[in-house]
Amino acid sequence: MNAPFSFASTPHIHFGAGVRFKLADILHTYGTRILLVTGGRSFDDSPLCGDLMQQLASMFEIHRIKVTGEPSPQLVDGAVTEHRAWAPDAVVAIGGGSAVDAAKAIAGLLPSGESVMEYLEGVGRGKCYQGPSTPFVALPTTAGTGGETSKNAVLSVIGEAGYKKSFRDDALVAKQILLDPELTLSCPKAVTASCGMDAFTQLLESYVSSRASAMSDALALSGLEKVRDSLLVAVQDGSNLNARSGMLYASSISGLTLANAGLGSVHGLASPLGAFYPIPHGVVCGTLLFEATRLNIQAMLEREPENPGLFKYAHAGRLLTNQPELSESEARSALLKLLEEWSKRLEMPLISHYGVDEAGLEKIIANISGGSMATNPIVLTDKEIRALLLSRL
Repeated sequence: MNAPFSFASTPHIHFGAGVRFKLADILHTYGTRILLVTGGRSFDDSPLCGDLMQQLASMFEIHRIKVTGEPSPQLVDGAVTEHRAWAPDAVVAIGGGSAVDAAKAIAGLLPSGESVMEYLEGVGRGKCYQGPSTPFVALPTTAGTGGETSKNAVLSVIGEAGYKKSFRDDALVAKQILLDPELTLSCPKAVTASCGMDAFTQLLESYVSSRASAMSDALALSGLEKVRDSLLVAVQDGSNLNARSGMLYASSISGLTLANAGLGSVHGLASPLGAFYPIPHGVVCGTLLFEATRLNIQAMLEREPENPGLFKYAHAGRLLTNQPELSESEARSALLKLLEEWSKRLEMPLISHYGVDEAGLEKIIANISGGSMATNPIVLTDKEIRALLLSRL
């Protein structure tokens, strides 16, 4: 028998080239006043987004917010203050993970006008969110975080006293998601690589998570298969719509698996690294994934040789290398070889490139995200985590 599990419901997802043209009909069901949240430049640089904007402007009253860099609590509060009296009928995000997270939080707070600091985990006032949220519709233009399918909006303050925390509630989940791979065609090569490694990390970590279930496993494996066939192609040939489609699917699936199964050590470290240093989230994932996986496998072999994570890493190795005949040990070795090769081919930088040095490691370790670390397949010691970070300086 399968072990008991629960799985959070998913929004209405529309997937395929051209589904963006459904947006106007969807928005008409909510009203005529639309708050549009986009990236800083990517939206304006995309001819497809420009055409979509022209169509929307002819049918709706549009107010627009541009999100540059990681969204902050100040940006969210400012947007709510500025647009609440106008009372948008819906909030639409067309952009990458930053635009999606910002729009999700703004939509959640427009009805009440409250500050996000009432609810932000770990640094806020601990108030329980009651909703309602303004209807939220998401059209991602990058394939990475899968934030469009999750209930948490990640907000950041970057610097010496920085943090990276979530505003999280089921009521924040998008009402409709339009996954149109054509919108990702203009995504730059480096962003495609780092976002793709984010999705890859989320799928692999949720697959081996201690909270994984039969349903999250099935989804994670289908996403990993798409990563295997699509990531390198999408990076090398950004015009390949089939590869772009595969990665957009994998990214959105990773949002579902992380929400239902949890993540692991890479994301546990991504929180303080992204808070204290200007490191893009996907870069953290891409640069740490090989060493973190190697460390997990080594620790389980030494301390917990019956840990199911070892079997799962082997299964992932067979899938990702297309070698079903490999033994357990061979498959894990093949997985590590692939992760190391991909990190090099995708030119994932060292964390020292962003100012991380040995003197800052203790602070990073002290501020690790306990939520992600709690579902890592094995408990790692501070000494092991320090060695992991040192390997990427």
